[in-house]
Amino acid sequence: MQSTADGTKKECSWSSWKGQAIDLLYWRNVKQSGAVFGSVLLLLFSLTQFSVVSVGAYLTLAALSASISFRIYKSVLQAVQKTDEGHPFKSYLEVEISLSQDQIGNYADKALLYANTCMKELRRLFLVQDLIDSLKFAVLMWLLTYVGALFNGLTLLILAVVSMFSMPIVYEKHQAQIDQYVGLIRTQVNSVVGKIQAKIPGAKRKEE
Repeated sequence: MQSTADGTKKECSWSSWKGQAIDLLYWRNVKQSGAVFGSVLLLLFSLTQFSVVSVGAYLTLAALSASISFRIYKSVLQAVQKTDEGHPFKSYLEVEISLSQDQIGNYADKALLYANTCMKELRRLFLVQDLIDSLKFAVLMWLLTYVGALFNGLTLLILAVVSMFSMPIVYEKHQAQIDQYVGLIRTQVNSVVGKIQAKIPGAKRKEE
């Protein structure tokens, strides 16, 4: 069993990562969010024009060119000024970047939990444990066939990234109005689902 201190440390690390992601999506730091948003969009737009191999190679070459140029510049500067500052990237080279056994185990446990949850949910839907849920899933897949015909995967990914960086801040500013409309839509959907459940034999949910 893992110690409480270890579990607390993992929980704090996960909470810290989650907090940073929320700060990015809610634009708490405009420069940082803008840099991440712009970089991801630039990468995705590049993938629409070039292959993954080409984009990866160009990005690697750009990073190497920048680091090599800076390394040579600092070496020349040190030679001219006759200083001994050492390697310009020394502080970064000394940073520990390897994953510990506990971190690997933590990530593996989370991945296993998600995989098992997905498999159980798919089994429940495909074997029609609940008729209404399976029908909803079928309608969703049917709608996705039309979405797939209109957009390719990269376009959908670009739209998803734009939504991730725009919808949270819009919801934060107009939460009351959005919740009101969502509540009305949910009421209408529940009403329609209730009528379908009443008409289809075996569709009514069992009382828990």
